[in-house]
Amino acid sequence: MSFVGKVWKFMVGVKDALVLVFMLLFFVALFSLLSAAPNPGQVRDGALYMEVSGYIVEERSPVDPFAALLAGEAPPMEFQARDLVRALDAAASDDRVKAVVMDLTTFIGGGQVHMQEIGEAMDRVRKAEKPVFTYALAYGDDHMHLAAHASEVWADPLGGALIAGPGGSNLYYADLLDRLNVNARIYRVGTFKAAVEPYSRNSMSEEARENISALYGALWEEWQANVKKARPAIDLDQVTADPVAWVEASQGDLAKAALAAGLVDKLGDNVEFGNRVAEVAGADNWDKSPGTYAKSDFLPYLADVSRSSSGKAIGVVTVAGTIVDGDAGPGTAGGTRIADLLDDALDDDLAALVVRVNSPGGSVTASEEIRRAIARYRAKDIPVAVSFANVAASGGYWVATSSDRIFAQPETITGSIGVFAVLPTFEDAAQEIGVNADGFRTTPLSGQPDLIAGLTPEVDTILQATITDTYADFLERVSDARGMTPAQIDTLAQGRVWDGGSARQLGLVDQFGGLDDALKWAAKEAGLEEDGWHPRFLGTQATNYDSLIRQMLGSSSAPAQSAQGADLFARAAFQQEATLSRLLADADRLTGTRGIQAYCLECPVDAPPARGKTAAGLIEVFQALLAK
Repeated sequence: MSFVGKVWKFMVGVKDALVLVFMLLFFVALFSLLSAAPNPGQVRDGALYMEVSGYIVEERSPVDPFAALLAGEAPPMEFQARDLVRALDAAASDDRVKAVVMDLTTFIGGGQVHMQEIGEAMDRVRKAEKPVFTYALAYGDDHMHLAAHASEVWADPLGGALIAGPGGSNLYYADLLDRLNVNARIYRVGTFKAAVEPYSRNSMSEEARENISALYGALWEEWQANVKKARPAIDLDQVTADPVAWVEASQGDLAKAALAAGLVDKLGDNVEFGNRVAEVAGADNWDKSPGTYAKSDFLPYLADVSRSSSGKAIGVVTVAGTIVDGDAGPGTAGGTRIADLLDDALDDDLAALVVRVNSPGGSVTASEEIRRAIARYRAKDIPVAVSFANVAASGGYWVATSSDRIFAQPETITGSIGVFAVLPTFEDAAQEIGVNADGFRTTPLSGQPDLIAGLTPEVDTILQATITDTYADFLERVSDARGMTPAQIDTLAQGRVWDGGSARQLGLVDQFGGLDDALKWAAKEAGLEEDGWHPRFLGTQATNYDSLIRQMLGSSSAPAQSAQGADLFARAAFQQEATLSRLLADADRLTGTRGIQAYCLECPVDAPPARGKTAAGLIEVFQALLAK
């Protein structure tokens, strides 16, 4: 009995120890979770400090804690444009805020519409006689779009600024596919539908070049006009017309060149910049380190200035990222997820609905699923407005065809009314390695589509017919929505991409305006007074995993650190990673399981490149190509 008693005591001791360990872990996790949450109690008099790191997006993607922990680093930070605007507008009338500081050192980029919206909010702060300071190691196009609206623009003496303008290279794989003996069967409608060209050509077609030249030319003109208006003293002509002469005039010192051209106002390190801010915002009474000043961080401040919830609710649903079938997102527009959000709120007594679109398109079936869910609101006589952000093309435009009014900005990329599908077959590759396919068919469709033996002519014809029919459906939806004939829409369609200004002239959008303009229009249509409504964003609230995971990994934005632009070589290294991610995405689009697509190749997506899928991911794709 003494032995059994000792064993029993040992087991009880182990149990008690495990209980204590798990209780300790529970309280540590609870403390970490609570400490990661923004605390409005941290707001104090001084500057509003906004460290804009990573990307500015329409809808923030959740951090996958397991993927981040396995990778050993968190993905780049994402800031929702509307959150930055809301904080700036609150700061303009907040007596606690003496100045606004935007640290753009680890900022990577965002869409042109978002940059302009935030810039206009910065103007409203300055109009309230509060200075706005920006600081960065190096300024690029998106940095300057924001910084042009600042009172003082500071750069590190080891940094500088470079303006590149929109444009760049696409990747084309036709020669590679020929070498692999992969037959990329392409089905499309749209002379300008360039999304399939990477798989059928080794260079850009003249039609695509004509379209992209007009689009990027218009966007570049808008960028320059906005920046010059906000910062009249800037010498953009010198910077962009002959950048070599401009840099050589300062003996290769980009910081001095930026200062000479009026891109920045002052050069100084973090301490000198902090001392300047302290002159306005006051000294930090808690931290006496060099360069400190009294400040409130962005997230606690945002939590402190929550939106009003008085009056009737106007629902806002966000369609952001590539449109895909299923429950994907936020940050990716899962058709089923968004349709469920809309259906769940259908009986919530919403006064109106605003659909915010920032998507280059994607799956036709998912786009139609979202469009049908929006149509159910119109069937109940609920006013529906659609607000386009940076991009609303192809499937992004498809979902807008069930609305009462479409708002866009001059910098919005839209149109791309066309559809396609790509189906790789491997009959040539199989034959080369000695694999032959043979059998018996009762009809021309038996065993089809056969990716190894190839497609029969009948199947080939049927697949193209479905694409043509889907394009006709697209034209019909647009013609019904815009009050034009399908033939008239066809002349504007064919996959052609338009800037927002051209789209308005052509009747593809109704008026210029942002999300707030769409909300005000919807409120007026619903018969609501000016202060008798509030926006209600549909969807679950973001968890605190983001901040918690970043705390555990010891970095707020590890990948962004490599992109902060210490010099051109550091930016080139980051660009290499983005190119590899683009290559992987193109290969996945060819080999992945997808249906008919309404997707815009020319449309940039304001989202981080895929992490953890570079060289290894490409090897997996090539293996998949050879294995099929």
